[in-house]
Amino acid sequence: DYCIVFALCGDRTGIKSSSIRQENDLISANVGDTVILRCFYEGDMVVISSWYKQTLGEKLQLFSTFYNNESDATFHHKFKDNPRFSVRSGKEVNHLRISDIELSDSATYYCGSTYNNIMEFGKGTIVIVKGSGSRNTTVLQQFISGSVQPGDSVTLNCTIHTETCAGERSVYWFRHGSGEYHPGIIYTHGDRSDQCEKSPVAGSPTQSCVYNLPKRNLSLSDAGTYYCAVASCGEILFGNGTKLDIKEPFLLVYCLSSALGLSFILITVLGFIMYNMNKRKCLQCRDADSLHYVALNLSNKKNRSRRQRSNMEEETVYSGIRQ
Repeated sequence: DYCIVFALCGDRTGIKSSSIRQENDLISANVGDTVILRCFYEGDMVVISSWYKQTLGEKLQLFSTFYNNESDATFHHKFKDNPRFSVRSGKEVNHLRISDIELSDSATYYCGSTYNNIMEFGKGTIVIVKGSGSRNTTVLQQFISGSVQPGDSVTLNCTIHTETCAGERSVYWFRHGSGEYHPGIIYTHGDRSDQCEKSPVAGSPTQSCVYNLPKRNLSLSDAGTYYCAVASCGEILFGNGTKLDIKEPFLLVYCLSSALGLSFILITVLGFIMYNMNKRKCLQCRDADSLHYVALNLSNKKNRSRRQRSNMEEETVYSGIRQ
C-alpha cells in the first residue's frame, strides 16, 4: 500500500497537494496533552477523507477513513477502538483529535482525500511528543550562543542519556524553517558504539551518547530550529530543539544598501541627461524641416528699354525664411 499510495499522488496523475491544507506543519506537545490536527480541503467532490500516520523508520499506515455518506470515521489496524482518537469530518474539513497523547504518537500525520479514483495528500503535520520516557532516557540539545553569519560553520550537538536498553537506536535530525519550508528529516545517524560512553560512576547503568551534526558554509536558507529525535526500544524521544539564527553582517547590509541607492541616483541623472539631449536634437530637426525658399526676380525697369529687358538674363535670389 505504501508504494501505491505515493504513486497515486505522484507523477502518474500530476496531482498536487495544493487543494488540501493542513493548518500546522509541526506540533509540539507534552505527554498527556490533547492535540488537534486540522485539515481543510476544497470542493464538494470528495468521497473519502482519510488520515495516515508515518512513524520514523516505518512505512505509512492507514489511520482512519471517513465516507461522506456515513456519520462516523472508521479507524484501522492498532488504532481501532481507542477512545483517545476521534475525527470530526464534514464539508471541507477533516480534523483529527488525539487526547492523552503518548510518546508513541510522535509521527508525521498526512491528511488525504479521494475523488474520481484520485487521491491527494496534504504536506503532513509532524507531532513531537516530549516527556520522560519509561526507560529513563533523555535527549539534550546544546544551545548556540552568539551571532551566526553566512559562510560560518557550526556543529549541532545532541546528547542522549539512557539507563536501560542497550540495543540499536536510530538518531534523526529534523529542521523546521520559516516561511514555506516544511519540516523533514535532513540526516540520520547509524548505530555506532564509539559515540557512547559509560558513566564514570562505578556500577551505574547510565551511558551517554553524543551525536553531532556539522553545518558548514551556512547560508540564510539554513536558518531554523533543528530537532534531534531518537528512536530506541520502541519509543521516539525528541530534544527541545536548537534554534539557528543566521543574520547578514550590518556593515555588509549597509554597504549594499548604499550601493543600491547610489546606483538609483546615477540611473536617474543619466536618464535626465539623455532626455535633455534627445529634446535638443528633436528641436534642431524640427527647425530644419521648417525652412521655406522664395525666389525674387530683380530687374531695373526704369533705365532699360523693353528690348534690353528681354535680352537681359533674369537674376534670381533665393532666401530662406523661417517660420
